[in-house]
Amino acid sequence: MATSAVKRGGLRAVPRSVWAIGFVSMFMDISSEMIHSLMPIFLVGTLGASVALVGLIEGVAEASASITKVFSGWLSDRLGKRKLLAVIGYGLGALSKPIFPLAVTPFEVLGARFADRIGKGIRGAPRDALVADITELGARGAAFGLRQALDTIGAFLGPLIAIGLMLLLAGNIRAVFAWAIIPAVIAVILMIFGVEERKRSLATKEVRVPVRWTEVRRMGRAYWGVVAVGVVFTLARFSEAFLVLRAQDVGLAATLIPLVLVTMNVVYAAVAAPAGVLSDRMSRPLLLALGLGVLAVADIVLALWGSIPGVLFGVALWGVHMGITQGLLAALVADAAPDRLRGTAFGLFNLAQGVVLLFASVIAGILWSRFGPSSTFGLGAIFCGLALLGTWALLRRKRDVTEGDLSDSR
Repeated sequence: MATSAVKRGGLRAVPRSVWAIGFVSMFMDISSEMIHSLMPIFLVGTLGASVALVGLIEGVAEASASITKVFSGWLSDRLGKRKLLAVIGYGLGALSKPIFPLAVTPFEVLGARFADRIGKGIRGAPRDALVADITELGARGAAFGLRQALDTIGAFLGPLIAIGLMLLLAGNIRAVFAWAIIPAVIAVILMIFGVEERKRSLATKEVRVPVRWTEVRRMGRAYWGVVAVGVVFTLARFSEAFLVLRAQDVGLAATLIPLVLVTMNVVYAAVAAPAGVLSDRMSRPLLLALGLGVLAVADIVLALWGSIPGVLFGVALWGVHMGITQGLLAALVADAAPDRLRGTAFGLFNLAQGVVLLFASVIAGILWSRFGPSSTFGLGAIFCGLALLGTWALLRRKRDVTEGDLSDSR
């Protein structure tokens, strides 16, 4: 009865602290996207980096974040101090921001991106586990969808602010980067004073290696099925820096380049929360399959439609798939993982995705440099098809489990 009430409540059933976490994500994303929306053209146009080097920088940064997530998720399970780790992670992200406007070589940017993504890695798994801890099961999809939606609102406000500042500051990218420090500081303050952590009885101070084979086996086939689909899915969606470079490739002016991420994230924000609520009312694997189908179409459009309207349409479709899938993947992990190992489960999931993202971004950059952008996005569409096959397997397994439960009840 209580679960049904939560489901009917939708976003109204989401705790206040989850809303606060969402606003923390929003302000940090405003800061990050003010930088990220201009970083590819800053690297290529100002610092002289190649597209392949851009892919390497993005891949190394994301892989570093994901490796860190394994340890932060494990540590949050051991200590029960998810908020503390989230504060440390957001704080490191804020401290990295002043490096960007001072960078004079691509390697300094790599260092700043590395520090920023380490901060993301520290906060990511504990934050997601914290959302799951403080939210009732029936509202979990809505909670993850809401957090993702607020995060994405920041992700489109950041590039929008960057456009305004580029116009006001006569295209001075370094000055835009300097202004990005302010929302990062606000995010840290809000995380410290606006989020309350529920006391947990499952924490333990036992000191041992972060992941043991016994724990890996204990995760279960359902969890590892989600991880497998997530890995193939990651191969299909390399760094968003390539969306920015595609827009520049078809002639979008440098001042308006952040419009690419504005377009993507406006759509992303509009879709994320409704998709999260919908995932509490229908099959999550089926909804994931829909998101993968949209991504495949987006890749095909970006590969074949070489004009500004075509790129913006492909970017909008990319935003639809992000809105459907990102909070959904987190909810699938939370559903499949044992409660006691939830932080570790998120860490392992993010590790797998990040390591694959390194290869995906490097391969995307090499393909772009040698064969052009169409080959990069065409390969993404192929991997979408493979991920759809994995999602079909998840659907079959869920159907078999449901039918077995019904048979046992008879």
